[in-house]
Amino acid sequence: MEKSRRVYVCSNCGRESLKWLGRCPACQEWNTFEEKTVVSPIGRKNEPARVISPAAELSSLQASETTRRSLSISEFNRVLGGGIVPGSLMLLGGEPGIGKSTLLLQVAASVAQSGGKVVYVSGEENPAQIKMRAQRLGISGEGLFLMAETDLNAILAQLSVLCPLLVVIDSIQTVFLPELEAAPGAINQVRESALRLMQWAKSSGASVFITAHVTKEGNIAGPRILEHIVDVVMYFEGESQSAYRLVRSVKNRFGSTNEVGIFEMKSEGLVEVANPSQIFLSNRQANTVGSAVTAVLEGSRPLLVEVQALTNTTSFGQPRRTANGVDFNRTLMIAAVLSKRLSMRLGTQDIIVNATGGIRLDEPAADLAIALAIASSYRDTGVCPETIALGEIGLSGELRTIPHLERRLSEASRLGFKRALVPAGANCHNVHNIQIIPVSTVKEAVKLALTGVKTETEDVFE
Repeated sequence: MEKSRRVYVCSNCGRESLKWLGRCPACQEWNTFEEKTVVSPIGRKNEPARVISPAAELSSLQASETTRRSLSISEFNRVLGGGIVPGSLMLLGGEPGIGKSTLLLQVAASVAQSGGKVVYVSGEENPAQIKMRAQRLGISGEGLFLMAETDLNAILAQLSVLCPLLVVIDSIQTVFLPELEAAPGAINQVRESALRLMQWAKSSGASVFITAHVTKEGNIAGPRILEHIVDVVMYFEGESQSAYRLVRSVKNRFGSTNEVGIFEMKSEGLVEVANPSQIFLSNRQANTVGSAVTAVLEGSRPLLVEVQALTNTTSFGQPRRTANGVDFNRTLMIAAVLSKRLSMRLGTQDIIVNATGGIRLDEPAADLAIALAIASSYRDTGVCPETIALGEIGLSGELRTIPHLERRLSEASRLGFKRALVPAGANCHNVHNIQIIPVSTVKEAVKLALTGVKTETEDVFE
């Protein structure tokens, strides 16, 4: 026997409600609730639950080391935590046309070249179109099987025959289950398709990549429950005007979620960037007003990033504050500290701060570089081009220590920087070929950094 009931489901995040709501309480989207019929089986009240998998005591279980499948693409290995884990379900989200299909085709070719059988399922292109892209990327295709199919039952039946090591589903919004009445891309179809793929991956031991488009807010389209089903969630990021792409992990059950892979889009496909710090600083000019360099950690890798700032007398009653690639609230705090502790009249200035290269600076270690860039633009005096600034700024203008300082300084020394402004309380040893200058306050750091300052006692803020 079955019992049906009618509920309202948010098409954006999957939240269920017994009544229609104009705005979803979970994702804050308007007019997304749709009426659905849910059918649930009715069993006997006193019927005991059927035990599918018996419970086992933890102490009696044997630990097993899972061997990862390493790829020839080292940047992608870094994001995955060292390679592909057998039996895992991985999700790659990104804007349409950013290069998700290109990247996964290169990953599939890498596994096929190592002797593994790979199946690439596309619901958006036919095999001839995929062959054209493979020729452009220089992929021969041995061991790589193509399918242009959207029926998930037919896909799973074919996978059971081929028994591949890796499967790519491009994309999850195009596949569907015929037994469900919803159209492809609907919340029920996306959720049930992901669950079927997860069950097949766990039982077969094969790894599965699925792609998904993102919304205009940058979130993966469809229900957010999709992110809870999969083992790994990665975002493919990049500016449309830039050739550089970033693969960022936001969930990884088998590794760190702080790693970032950096690629460059070329005619032959996505190419790994071996020295990203040098790329991000390639267009930097010496003695540029309103520019400072800092070192941030993306996972275990230090990256040098240029921070630019522009101050200009406002033409309106209320000065504007704009932050691109940096935290807006921290930018407001730093501007307030400069106004209060260094007597800078920023209340009449528009302030625009930008982090170059498409990197977002989320950690407080970039505070000092932001302050130096703003002070440099306000005084129209450049920061010493061989100086790197590291440190967190407190509300009283003091500089606080940051983690992994020696790793950041080593990267700066490798790229030719000669001086480093660091917090006075930092516990670090001397790094070869770089002069470490401890400073206690942001006022002292600004005096030492500006190239126009002749002596440390000269007041440059009057």
